[in-house]
Amino acid sequence: MSLELVAVAVPVPLYKTFDYLVPSRLRGRLQAGMRVKVPFGRRHLVGIALEAPREAGMDTDGYRHVEELLDEEALLTREVLGLARWAADYYRHPPGEVAWALLPGNLRRGQPARLPEDPGLQLTRSGAAALGELPSRKKALRSLLQALGPGPQPRSALPRGPALATALESGWVEPVPATALPFALAETPPELTPEQGAALAMLQEAAGFDVALLQGVTGSGKTELYLRRVAEVLERGGQALVLAPEIGLTPQLVARLQQRFGEGVAAFHSGMTDTERTKSWLRARSGAARVVVGTRSAVFLPFARLELIVIDEEHDPSYKQQEGFRYSARDVAVLRAQRLGIPLILGSATPALESLHNARTGRYRRIELAARVGRGAPPQVRALDLRGQLLQHGLSTPLLDKVQQHLDAGGQALLFINRRGYAPMLVCHDCGWIAPCTHCDARMTLHRGRRRLICHHCGMQQPTPSSCPSCGCKNLQPVGEGTERIEDALRNRFPMVRTERFDSDRLTKKGELEQLLAGIHNGDIRILVGTQILAKGHDFPGLSLVGIVSADQALYGADFRAVERMGQLVTQVAGRAGRSAGIQGDVAPPAEVLLQTHEPEHPALQQLMQGGYPALAELLLAEREATGLPPYSHLALLRAESTDAGLPLRFLAAARELLEPHAEGVMLSDPVPALMEKRGGFTRAQLLMQSGSRAALQKLLAACVTRLDGLPEARKVRWSVDVDPADLF
Repeated sequence: MSLELVAVAVPVPLYKTFDYLVPSRLRGRLQAGMRVKVPFGRRHLVGIALEAPREAGMDTDGYRHVEELLDEEALLTREVLGLARWAADYYRHPPGEVAWALLPGNLRRGQPARLPEDPGLQLTRSGAAALGELPSRKKALRSLLQALGPGPQPRSALPRGPALATALESGWVEPVPATALPFALAETPPELTPEQGAALAMLQEAAGFDVALLQGVTGSGKTELYLRRVAEVLERGGQALVLAPEIGLTPQLVARLQQRFGEGVAAFHSGMTDTERTKSWLRARSGAARVVVGTRSAVFLPFARLELIVIDEEHDPSYKQQEGFRYSARDVAVLRAQRLGIPLILGSATPALESLHNARTGRYRRIELAARVGRGAPPQVRALDLRGQLLQHGLSTPLLDKVQQHLDAGGQALLFINRRGYAPMLVCHDCGWIAPCTHCDARMTLHRGRRRLICHHCGMQQPTPSSCPSCGCKNLQPVGEGTERIEDALRNRFPMVRTERFDSDRLTKKGELEQLLAGIHNGDIRILVGTQILAKGHDFPGLSLVGIVSADQALYGADFRAVERMGQLVTQVAGRAGRSAGIQGDVAPPAEVLLQTHEPEHPALQQLMQGGYPALAELLLAEREATGLPPYSHLALLRAESTDAGLPLRFLAAARELLEPHAEGVMLSDPVPALMEKRGGFTRAQLLMQSGSRAALQKLLAACVTRLDGLPEARKVRWSVDVDPADLF
């Protein structure tokens, strides 16, 4: 009998897969997509068979054997394996680590891939016959069989106890797959506005692969259109994937979908336990989860019959993984939809410039919702000129007066600042010492409530000093504002009004965000202070005033996307105001959005305030085209870092020499220090590759990335490739 080899993806940082001999006992059983246990060096690892075994040649010396087969059937479909191969090639990441990203933690550790129970049950013929013969005293058993009379039912909807065990043992009831369960809406959908109806009709025109950019102002009813399209898929027995950018937005999306569709809605995100994630993963694979709501990693979930992908807030940078396997969930979703031949909806009030460009060039269809659903027009953003103003902890008198005015009128106020902590700097008033991070080119942020100085880049912490380490004086002053300081200032100014802070420091306990959101909806919380946690996806009934503490930092940010993200964030935050009548039926005052700035005449701010995000996007697209920046070119960033300050630049200089002969149609920058050169104790540098042709850039990467490890400096630095980087930080 000839020997067989199988290619296995092993979770190691090497740009290759590894061939193993298939033992005779596993021949005919091992398939692509199964997990196997294999020896690797002195370790024993769980890997994934990427393809069916193939016949080995004559020379099999040096090959090691697969030790164990962990699955009875393939866990990963050929479609998902193909998606992983494409992602490994496009993002130039080791294939074993990409394949590893497809599995939840329990399955990575080799645990059995079994759902705890079958999703549904149905009455058998013998059960139907038994129903007519059961004595009247068997009330529980009769009730169970009668519940199954109309057809298959979810197990969770049936009574538990001895009756179910008896029915199963007697053969009167049998399990059925999730796809056999009936579909019914759990609520009656609301009536669509004429604009929503027209947009839905356009979405329904999709036949096969189609990308629709649904651009709707905040409160225009995009979510209802998602639900309508999901319902159409579920009625056909298909499945849908709904992606959200952040963990904080998934619970409300899950709740909304469960309200409409009842059983069969699952969540998938990093805030869940490994056991919870594994269950959702297996439910998606079996078809038991008809809809999955997840963050970016959910884009790789295996589905029994995926027929629709929805990406909410598609512009959000959270869809791009920033460490390790640096993929864009949005772009992977587009590729997946194309390969499956299914529609994809990209929803946002502030689409990414790349998506707008794709709509302009005809790659995407653009569908617009210009009006809110019965709530009037979104409020306009108005600038508050801070020049010459006396500020109280970063808040101007006109803004504080407006807060008082809206509170007196029965409204709620949101003060937005995208900076955690009390102050971004602690300064000695006598000698000028500023608390530095010893591991980064950054200042330590003062968290006064925790009495700590914390670096927001590397996480280093230390107690707040009582005196200056440089001169010994005790006159240490906080400079600048964070959410803690704004919260304290507002509580002192409005002591009789409940003020709450919303940021990742405050929301540390499970369920805490939901409790606070309930307090906003019932009117108990009148003033909100928060970061981007509050910027999107929330509907606050009585919120009538939004105050943006400052946008000036973004106007002069070093990254070319800074102004785009400022415009998106301001528009999203502004969209929280004026979305309903008021608190508990009261009439809310007219909505206002005020932006504090020292640069009220800045062209980007003027465009945003006068024409909204669409006008700003037009300005930025023209600038990008003139400068040859994305979406009019394509980027890849080669990063390197080391504890030896000189090594990253030397490695990148050698890498540039390797890249240059293959760089036809690609512009290579000189190696330069990163914008934050020192971070987490490592000195960082980068080399930018830019091309008007995605194919030319990919050709260069394919020719050279796997050879970078051969450079003498490669083993002394940590290096990575970031294709389509979200920032140049």
